[in-house]
Amino acid sequence: MKQYLDALKFCYETGSDVESRAGNVRKSFGYQMQFDLSEGFPAITTKKLAWKSVVSELLWFIEGSNDERRLAEILYEDKKENLKDKKTIWTQNAEADYWKPNAQFEGDVGRIYGVQWRNFNGEDQLDNLIYSLKNDPNGRRHIISSWNPPELKKMSLPACHVFSQFFIANNKLSCHLYQRSCDMFLGVPFNIASYSLFTHMLARECNLKVGSFIHSLGDFHIYEEHFNQVKTQINRIPKKLPTLDFQTKNFYDYKVNDFKLINYEHHPKIEASMNI
Repeated sequence: MKQYLDALKFCYETGSDVESRAGNVRKSFGYQMQFDLSEGFPAITTKKLAWKSVVSELLWFIEGSNDERRLAEILYEDKKENLKDKKTIWTQNAEADYWKPNAQFEGDVGRIYGVQWRNFNGEDQLDNLIYSLKNDPNGRRHIISSWNPPELKKMSLPACHVFSQFFIANNKLSCHLYQRSCDMFLGVPFNIASYSLFTHMLARECNLKVGSFIHSLGDFHIYEEHFNQVKTQINRIPKKLPTLDFQTKNFYDYKVNDFKLINYEHHPKIEASMNI
């Protein structure tokens, strides 16, 4: 994960300090990282990755849900009525003052990622993607978009990771993600893990090996309140990457505990609050 640390350090040392919608940030624009997924799973090692949160959110997207309480069910493997005091990484969005007047039910987060993946103006992009990867491997239209302009106001958080394209060569599947808005300390390590896992799952479904995960950052930034945490992290030495282990199942039937990081060694967790 040296590439991520280099990007984090670059933003911290050369970025411009500005006032943003969600607070003061230090920001830069335009950066790209590439991870060879065959060399190990790119889980952050200079702090602890919230692995079950990564997996549960991705499974929630795949399901096409807009219910934050459904995410809690996937994460904690229990019924929502038993999870009233349990939070997820989307709880703040579901309960945000600016969004609640628009919510249709408790836990509604609007037409975010999973909804767009499974119902983009009537199109099931995920089904279409899997079909095209299997039946047109040399195609150039293996794409999922989460940026749906007419529905942005119907989202508690307009998509940050907006566009992913997949590519097959030498029986290997690669993913290129463009992310318009990138929280370097909290969000980006999470996004790297999520789309790397997604690539592994799609590769397994299509009887392919994994290639690379390429991550293009648009506006990448560090919140001012995370500066001390960032200084701690960029001085830590990365550890060896873990490997990913999971059994083959129906693509839509996976559970959180089906995915394991093997030999995952990491530095201690670094506490920080999330900005929305």
